Amino acid sequence: MSTAPAVIQPGSFLTLHYRLSGPKGDVVNTFPGTPATLTLGTGLLAPALEACLFGMAEDTHTVFELPAGVAFGERNPVMLQWLARQEVIDMGLPGEDYAVGDVLHFPTPNGEGEFAGVILEFRTGKNGDAIRLDFNHPLAGQPVRFEVQIISVL
Repeated sequence: MSTAPAVIQPGSFLTLHYRLSGPKGDVVNTFPGTPATLTLGTGLLAPALEACLFGMAEDTHTVFELPAGVAFGERNPVMLQWLARQEVIDMGLPGEDYAVGDVLHFPTPNGEGEFAGVILEFRTGKNGDAIRLDFNHPLAGQPVRFEVQIISVL
């Protein structure tokens, strides 16, 4: 007598491979390496991605095509911000050899995580050097391809 495979529901603990890609290619891809382990509902995956997983069983491999803006919202101009170069250095980030397109990882205010910003441009002026950063998710406002292979569900 065999039992039915476990099915994903809110709060499930998963082991899976996944790939997130947009028009410019992969942003995250665990397939070539170690699978990810996570608990749904803890913020490790965007809610729209978690919703795709509900009801899936172990040993499922599928692809979801999400329209622009669904997975990570629309691009938000408020997320484009200038920071003084010294402020970036004071946050513990190395202060040398930045280039447009570099991704900087900042600690969250509680110190328990991090968030990223992409350097858009530099400014030098009477008030000092500044860096313009984009804190939007790299796939915000874009169509997303979400490929998943469910290895185990607890």
